[in-house]
Amino acid sequence: MATMDKLPMLAEGHERLLADLHRLKVVERPEVVEAIEEARAHGDLSENAEYHAAKERQGQIEQQILEIEDQLARAQIIDPKSLSGDKVVFGATVQMLDDDDKPVTYQIVGPVEADAKRGRISYSSPLGRALIGRKVGDEVEVVTPSGDKYYEIKKIEFI
Repeated sequence: MATMDKLPMLAEGHERLLADLHRLKVVERPEVVEAIEEARAHGDLSENAEYHAAKERQGQIEQQILEIEDQLARAQIIDPKSLSGDKVVFGATVQMLDDDDKPVTYQIVGPVEADAKRGRISYSSPLGRALIGRKVGDEVEVVTPSGDKYYEIKKIEFI
């Protein structure tokens, strides 16, 4: 599961992971332990649905904690404002025109913080991979399940 590859992310993504880890350890873990104790008090555990559900949830929480701790250990925090250049790299905000000459803007981020609705795509997504290393004026073709998409890069910013 865990590899030692660095996991690039913005400071905002790192803060969100820390908050998620805190919530899991300080809020959810104690709640599920309490639910297990309460279910145990009801007697026969073999037919106790509440006990089994709480134990399953405990396993999920512990798995999430391990995953977040791994991501934090491998985190490489990148500040886009410290970057420059004429090529698309991690952290860059890319303004493009799509097939219909409609403007679209995406920031290249890590998988942890990707949210296309907020204009953030992962560097490992099909569009993210197609954009990395490209320059203003380049045309990019991306194969998607709904068909091929074409973009023209108009501007690259580090904000």
